[in-house]
Amino acid sequence: MESAKFDLHLIDYAIVVIYFIGVVAHGIYVSRKNTGGSEDYFLAGRSLPWYLIGFSLFASNMSGSSFVGLMGGAYANGVVIFNYEWTAALVLILFAIFILPSYLRAKISTVPGFLEERYDVRSRRAFSLFTILAIMFIDTAGALYAGGLVISNVTGYLNLWAAVAVLALVAGIYTILGGLSAVVVTDTVQAILLIIGAAALFWIGLDEIGGWEELFTGTPDELTHMILPADDDFLPWTGLLGVILLGFYYWTINQFVVQRTLGAKDLKEGQIGAIFAGFLKLPNIFLMVLPGIIALKLYPDLETPDLAFPTLAFELMPIGVRGLIMAALIAAIMSSLDSALNSASTLVVKDFAEPIFNVKEERQVWLGKLITAGVMVFGAIYAPMIAGFESLFSYFQSSLSYIVPTIVVVYILGLMFKRLNGNGAFWTIIFGLVVGIPLFVLKEVTNYWVYMGLPEIHYTVMSSIMMTIGIILHFGISYATSPKEKENLEDLVWQADEAKEIFTQWEKPLWQDRTLWAGILVVATAAMVVWWW
Repeated sequence: MESAKFDLHLIDYAIVVIYFIGVVAHGIYVSRKNTGGSEDYFLAGRSLPWYLIGFSLFASNMSGSSFVGLMGGAYANGVVIFNYEWTAALVLILFAIFILPSYLRAKISTVPGFLEERYDVRSRRAFSLFTILAIMFIDTAGALYAGGLVISNVTGYLNLWAAVAVLALVAGIYTILGGLSAVVVTDTVQAILLIIGAAALFWIGLDEIGGWEELFTGTPDELTHMILPADDDFLPWTGLLGVILLGFYYWTINQFVVQRTLGAKDLKEGQIGAIFAGFLKLPNIFLMVLPGIIALKLYPDLETPDLAFPTLAFELMPIGVRGLIMAALIAAIMSSLDSALNSASTLVVKDFAEPIFNVKEERQVWLGKLITAGVMVFGAIYAPMIAGFESLFSYFQSSLSYIVPTIVVVYILGLMFKRLNGNGAFWTIIFGLVVGIPLFVLKEVTNYWVYMGLPEIHYTVMSSIMMTIGIILHFGISYATSPKEKENLEDLVWQADEAKEIFTQWEKPLWQDRTLWAGILVVATAAMVVWWW
């Protein structure tokens, strides 16, 4: 195996240092300057226009670990990984038209808060528990692994464990001290830098291998198709429903993402913003998927597929630009870290400590900082274990596939059927946690599943199985127990008349018509799928 060796110059290191000083200084400045209320802080005063929502949705999705994971997945498995991108565009359409209206009518500030409005407080806390576990095992550990992988291979002075520890320490201190109000601004800057860097990598890499036609010359046929046989190890066509389920989790009930639309000026702005974000997802095949195949042709013997992005960045890009890309990549990872950590501490304090143990206001901040430190230490210890997976992307998707489906069922069915109640919601979520987590460990982490002679089932297919069980459980328990009357239930459940109005009336100006843009996005997505079929 060929070990990645990156050549950084003094100017590259200087750019990294200056960039970090600038980001931290800006974070501290904004956090001290911000004196508004919680709605201004978390939801921008509910005044965001469609274009900011769209760019923000895309930026929140394009973290450093996304670049590392997607290019690594393409390096190992080809364009089939683009299924996770085009399905997101369709999910965003469904979110905009059928789900967001209920969220905005409920005037919620957090996604778990919707469960309390629609069902009861038990469901909210069960989902909060899942979110906390996801932050620990997926968001925090995954981001630390991605950053540690880059740092350990770029510097040559630190191994993976040491690099993760350094990153955890820096990000932990930054998060605990403050500066989180600047996350949206810094994330946007980093996303733009990474997008420009990825576009440059694509063109330079394409030129390096001899042009577009050479990209596919000699490339194994299975790496150039999006739809693969049912026995494929990475993503069989039978697992596409599971991919869509993961998309529903990420784009419709993930607090980091949905928060942007909750801050919309009004429903129409939020809907157009979500559809706009769907359009932004389609070019990712050029920004993040095809560069993975370019890396495979140029560097076929990398130690791990997740080195595809940093190898391209530091082998092909000129001196100075390398430092900027490295700074943006690590800073983006740190930004997703501080957001995740802040979210974890908020959920623990607000959903558990305050209502259950009556923790006083002055003790909540101290407890939140303690929890932040604890989650970061856990992430630093667990992160290097992700190296045992084929790639970072496989880890993200497989870990979610066992737990997410039952939660998606609770949200989506709750938006459609008034008869479903809190008993069905709570026990369906609990089933996903109690059964899903051990299943994931048994099958994906320890391989005991194989040792016991159980049939091999791809994790995306397992996602569909968990969804089916969740539907049966939610309906069965809800109809076996008495319904609980909710005062504002009509506002929280999807209304056919509202969707009918959107689909049957042209809006003025026509260029802002939600149905028109949704239709264009469907056609563009279908064309992309057919092209790469």
